[in-house]
Amino acid sequence: MKEKVHVIVDGTYFTNDICLVVYRNNDVKCTQLYRISDNEHYNEIREDLENLKKLNIQIESITCDGHKAILKAIRMAFRNQVKVQRCLVHIQRMSRIWLTLEPKSIAGKELLSITQKIYKIDSEFQKQYWLRALYDWDIAHYDFIHEKSINPLTGRIWYKHKMIRRVRRLLINAFPNMFHYLQDSQIPKSTNALESFFGHLKNNLSIHRGLTYHNRRNFIKWYMHLRNEKDKFFEP
Repeated sequence: MKEKVHVIVDGTYFTNDICLVVYRNNDVKCTQLYRISDNEHYNEIREDLENLKKLNIQIESITCDGHKAILKAIRMAFRNQVKVQRCLVHIQRMSRIWLTLEPKSIAGKELLSITQKIYKIDSEFQKQYWLRALYDWDIAHYDFIHEKSINPLTGRIWYKHKMIRRVRRLLINAFPNMFHYLQDSQIPKSTNALESFFGHLKNNLSIHRGLTYHNRRNFIKWYMHLRNEKDKFFEP
C-alpha cells in the first residue's frame, strides 16, 4: 500500500546563483528530497516529482507559491491527479507589494483589505463571505479597474491601474487552488514551514561569510543532512 503524503515545495536563493529547492513531507515533518541548482527550472522540478512517484509515495497534495515552473511540472508529472494548494501567505505578500501598504485609490485600499483577510479563512462560510466581498468590490469598481490612457502621438493605449489589475488577476488565477485545505485539514495552506527552515539555514550560513561557491554548496548539503539525518532523502 502506498504512503499518502502532503508535500510542500519551495525554492530559496543564495548568493553566487545558488537556488535550493526543497520537497518537504508535511505529514512527518521531514525533507523528502532536495535539489541545489541555479534557479527553479521546470525540467528539474518535473524530474524531482517523477522521482518522488518512483519511491512508491502517493502524493495527495502539493502546496507551493505558484511559481510557473512548479505549477507546470506538477501538471505534467501528475496530470491533475493531485491537489495543488496555493500558498495563501504568498498571495497576501504579493498583494501588499503590488498595492503598497498605503494605496492612493479607494479601490486599492479596499482590495488590500480584502486580500489581507485570506489567511484567516477557516470555514466554507468565511470563504463564501470573502468571495462575496471580492465580487462586490469588482462590481463597484468595474469602471475604475478598466480605465485606460492613450498616447495622442502614437495612439498607444494601456490600462491606468496596472497594480490593481495585477492583484485582481493573481486572485482570479489562484482561486481554483486556494481553498483545498478547507476540505482536508492535512493540506498545509502555506509554505511557512519551509520559510522558517530557509530562514534558519540562511542565518547559519551568514556566520560563514566569504565561503567559495563550492564550499557554500557543501555547507548547504551538510546542513540538509544534519537536519534530516534520521530520515531518508535523495538529491539528484
